[in-house]
Amino acid sequence: MKAVVLEAPNQFVTKDVPDPVLQEGDILLRVKSCAICGTDIRILEGKKTKGVRFPSTIGHEIAGVIEDVKGNVGPWKKGDAVIVAPVIPCHACRYCLEGRENACQNRQAIGYEFDGGFAELLRIPAIAVRGGHVMELPKNLSFEEGSLIEPLSCCLNGIRKANVGLADSVLIVGAGPIGLMHIQLAKAAGAYQVIVSEPNAMRREMAAKFGADLVVDPTKENLADIVKGRTGGLGVDCLILAIGVPPIVNDLMKLVRKGGTMNLFAGFPDTGSCTIEANVIHYNEINVNGTSASTRLDYLQSRDLAASGKVNVKDLVTHRFGLDEFRAAYELAKAGTGIKIVIQP
Repeated sequence: MKAVVLEAPNQFVTKDVPDPVLQEGDILLRVKSCAICGTDIRILEGKKTKGVRFPSTIGHEIAGVIEDVKGNVGPWKKGDAVIVAPVIPCHACRYCLEGRENACQNRQAIGYEFDGGFAELLRIPAIAVRGGHVMELPKNLSFEEGSLIEPLSCCLNGIRKANVGLADSVLIVGAGPIGLMHIQLAKAAGAYQVIVSEPNAMRREMAAKFGADLVVDPTKENLADIVKGRTGGLGVDCLILAIGVPPIVNDLMKLVRKGGTMNLFAGFPDTGSCTIEANVIHYNEINVNGTSASTRLDYLQSRDLAASGKVNVKDLVTHRFGLDEFRAAYELAKAGTGIKIVIQP
């Protein structure tokens, strides 16, 4: 089969590799769609290393058709169209017992410890099959829509961490695919006003299309004045940082009202170190938190939101490539000139 093999940071190539060998309880998936994530770019560049192996195949936003099974795999059979929740918890550590399996102390993931979806065929390990990480793809969703359930599930986790609720004002910084999903989820959660800050003109247009009430170009407009003006001088109830840019954290924190929440959703480069004015958090009683991955429940609920039409993931896809074109897809993703880029083996 063909697969994109990551041999070292900044060294990857599409080539022929042996087909996966199934073990008892495994499923062999023929990958129909695997979307490129911002985290994939960081892995390819060598900026994210935890769980990454060399050589290996990455890619964790996956949909496909079951090609083969070995032994007892529950209800699944050859020909079933499925999606795969990639984060595999241990179910036994303190975090799992607290219901925070996405933060599992011993978590593994497809695309990290196990080979991922930038390949024609993918082995879904028995531990994932037993744990309920294989889920049916609804008939009204395409494979490429199915591959976007994973990032949507992370955003659903983020919306909850940001405490978005009825009649809230929300500021979303960044209108890439993650920001566009957050817009829709914030609206679904009951936000009365969603403001988006995005310097890229094409992405500002997409933010308006996906339901933002106000879209701001921070390079030409004063975001702080606009936010204060739209919130009676108080600041927003919830702020979601959908881009990993440490220098802007401190100024953005000042746009959150007293008692509000700032969610650092995106991953940051290196350690993500930045300088903050702790007294802003202290005196304004701001809740600052983060979001990491998602749970199986997030994944299931996100699938149902997409299938019901409550969230539009279809129109997020702007480019499609084959495995042999992975280098071009990678460069396009790095440039940020598309929204969601999908590999279709």
